[in-house]
Amino acid sequence: MLRWALTFLVVALIAGALGLTGVAGAAAGIAKGLFFVAIVLFIVTAIAGIAAGNSVANKLRIPRKHDDHHLTHR
Repeated sequence: MLRWALTFLVVALIAGALGLTGVAGAAAGIAKGLFFVAIVLFIVTAIAGIAAGNSVANKLRIPRKHDDHHLTHR
């Protein structure tokens, strides 16, 4: 998705340099929209990954780093 945003950004820059302002504006708008969609998808997946990781750790009772002190003192 970010690759497409960069592609449209390059198209917008080239079209702007050639004086094709209509094409440049359209390509820049598409690039901006794709960029924001990619950012939103990243945030949603990051939150889902954190939530899923916490639930898996709780179900498997995986000790967290601050819980390791009981393993070293026997």
